[in-house]
Amino acid sequence: MGRESTETTLEKTKARSKPLSAVLVMFGGLLLLGIALVLSILYGAAQIDLQTVRQAIFQFDSSVTEHQIIHDIRIPRALGAALVGSFLAVSGAIMQGMTRNPLAEPSIMGVMDGAALAIAIMFAFSASVSGTSLMFAAFIGAGAGAAFVFMIGSLARGGLSPAKLALAGVTVGAFLSAISSGIAIYFNVSQDISFWFAGGLAGMSWANIRLLIPVAIVGLLLALFLSRSVTVMSLGEDVAKGLGQRIFIIKVLGVIVVLLLTGAGVAVAGAIGFIGLVIPHITRGLVGVDYRFIIPCSAVLGALLLVMADLASRLVNAPFETPVGAMTALIGVPFFLYLARREGRGLK
Repeated sequence: MGRESTETTLEKTKARSKPLSAVLVMFGGLLLLGIALVLSILYGAAQIDLQTVRQAIFQFDSSVTEHQIIHDIRIPRALGAALVGSFLAVSGAIMQGMTRNPLAEPSIMGVMDGAALAIAIMFAFSASVSGTSLMFAAFIGAGAGAAFVFMIGSLARGGLSPAKLALAGVTVGAFLSAISSGIAIYFNVSQDISFWFAGGLAGMSWANIRLLIPVAIVGLLLALFLSRSVTVMSLGEDVAKGLGQRIFIIKVLGVIVVLLLTGAGVAVAGAIGFIGLVIPHITRGLVGVDYRFIIPCSAVLGALLLVMADLASRLVNAPFETPVGAMTALIGVPFFLYLARREGRGLK
C-alpha cells in the first residue's frame, strides 16, 4: 500500500470518529455509573436506607451491623464490579482492534477458560492459595488459553478468519472447561472453584480491591497509551507498516494488557463473559472507530454494565443470588449469535 493511500485511509478513519459524542458518552456514563454504584450499595438482601449509608461512609461505627454490611461487603463489591467490568470491556476492545475480529472477546477466545483452568489447578495442588498467587496463575492460564486458540485456529483450511477464530475459541473453551471440571471432581475441590466457573462478586473484599487497583493503574494507562496504535492496527497491518508502526512491539504490549486485565478480573470475580464482546461494539457505534475514544468509553460503559448486572443478580431472585455471569450472558449470547451470523455472511 502506497504512502498516499495509507494517509487517505487514516484521514477517513479520523473523519469517522466522533469526539463530541465521546465526551458526552464519558460524562453521561460516569453519571450513570455513580448512580449505579449508589444503588448497588443501597439494595441487597438487607434493605438499608440512604441516611444509614451516608453515616456508614462518613461516620463509620463498627458496632452497627448495617455499617459493617455497607463498609465490608457492599462498597468493595460495587467498586470491584466497576473495576472488573472496565477490565473486561477494555480487554475486548483491544482484542477486537488488534485482530480486526469483531467476535474477539476474553470469554470466547480461550482467555477466561485458560485462567479458570489455572485457578482449578492451583486449588487442586496447593493447600493454601493467596489472592496474589491466584492472580499470577490466572495470567499464565489466560496466556496459554489464548495461545491454544490461535494455534488451533491457524490450522484451519483457508487460513485464519474471524469466524474460524471464534469457532476455535468456543471449542477450546469447552475443552478447557471440561478439564477444569474433571480436576474439580477428581481432587474434590468443586465447592472451592464453583464460584470461578459461575462468575460472581459475592466474595469481593477490600483485599481484592487492593489487588485490583495497581492492575487498573498499569493496565488501563497502558491501554490508553496504545490506543492510537490500536486504531492504526484496526485498519490492517499494511496500513500500520505504512505509518511506521512497530507491529510486533504493539502486539506484545497489547497481549500483556489483555492478559493483565483479564487475569485480574477472573482471579477475583470468576469467568464473567460477553462484556468484552458487547461493550466495544456499542461504544464504536456511539463514538466512532478511534480507539483513543473507544478504550476510555468502553471502560466506563463496561463498569456500568457489570455494576447493574451484579445489582440485578441480587434482586431478580432475592434473597438468593443469581450468578452474575448468567445475567451478562442474557445480553451477550444473542449479541454473539447476531455477530457470528453477520460474519458468516461476509465470508461467503
